[in-house]
Amino acid sequence: MLDIAEELNRWVEQGRDFAVATVVAVGGSAPRQPGAALAVDADGTAVGSVSGGCVEGAVYELCRQALEDGETVVERFGYSDEDAFAVGLTCGGVIDILVTPVRADGPARPVIATALAAAVRREAAAVARIVSGPAELLGRALLVRPGGSPDSSSRGSTSGSWDGSYDGGFGAHPELDRTVAAEAAAFLDAGRTGTLEIGEQGSRCGAPLTVLVESSVPAPRMIVFGAIDFASALVRVGKFLNYHVTVCDARPVFATRTRFPEAEDIVVEWPHTYLERTAVDGRTVLCVLTHDAKFDVPLLQLALRLPVAYVGAMGSRRTHLDRNRRLREAGVTELELARLRSPIGLDLGARTPEETALSIAAEIVAARRGGSGVPLTGAHTPIHHDTAARPTGRIGSVA
Repeated sequence: MLDIAEELNRWVEQGRDFAVATVVAVGGSAPRQPGAALAVDADGTAVGSVSGGCVEGAVYELCRQALEDGETVVERFGYSDEDAFAVGLTCGGVIDILVTPVRADGPARPVIATALAAAVRREAAAVARIVSGPAELLGRALLVRPGGSPDSSSRGSTSGSWDGSYDGGFGAHPELDRTVAAEAAAFLDAGRTGTLEIGEQGSRCGAPLTVLVESSVPAPRMIVFGAIDFASALVRVGKFLNYHVTVCDARPVFATRTRFPEAEDIVVEWPHTYLERTAVDGRTVLCVLTHDAKFDVPLLQLALRLPVAYVGAMGSRRTHLDRNRRLREAGVTELELARLRSPIGLDLGARTPEETALSIAAEIVAARRGGSGVPLTGAHTPIHHDTAARPTGRIGSVA
């Protein structure tokens, strides 16, 4: 749902009712991952996609129905031999879809509206919705932000609630809010979207629950050290992959806005000094293109000890061996050195700066998604390796 936050936030600001269909779970070679969404307003206008076209028509009708009757539903779509293009997935996969009406008088609207506004402002927030469990709870939502209020026992602050009066004997259970808020905060910390299973004991509502957690986080950082021609091409590719790109170089004649118009930040500073003072996290990628020992060694000595997603360094095989020797002499351990991607990039036979940037970006994506980097033709490995969308565990399960 947060993948179409810009459009949905405008609908909220305009006071429009709509229904949103969100991918909850996938199996096999499904085209979209959990969190992907299609929304339909009261006039029949549609935005987004849940399947790349395979089941859009059927999901569109489910949204229209949800707007009419106000009911939240979960539907499963899979491969259909008889009518694959109408209601099935031609790729052979399976997807579960949560369809939620977001009407002005609906209980989910305040939380969803707040989540959409936060996503548009690029603020960190996670929205958690019940997608499996007692019918009375389907679609109920809770919003988690980083930090947490002083009186909150969870890791994050929350708005919205699954407490309240429900038919079927479900009472107020603040423990459920706190449990889900803590788990959703962990998803948010990692910038992840996926499902969470809560057993009967953990749910406190007499039945097991499945919760979809969608995270909205600021763009991950790509820091490119070395203002060379290869860096210019990498900046463009990094922007295409939705990174917040910074270029850092100690030489002011090279680190200029004229040379890197598409970079968000250009820093003239010794690379290791800048890295010491700037914020990084588990999604940050560091690309060292200077291949100059006086820059590389102090920079990599620090970088390889930071909790970042990727550290790569450019250079020939000879440069790589010499750099590793210098890093060992500087006290870098073999375990730390094993994190270094060097020479940087995948073997594409790249020659030009643009081809080299593609090679580096391909390695970054493979590292992020768990890909092997081998050709898919003739391979027997899965096409999709995104472990972030898979369930992370069970809470309060009963054997």
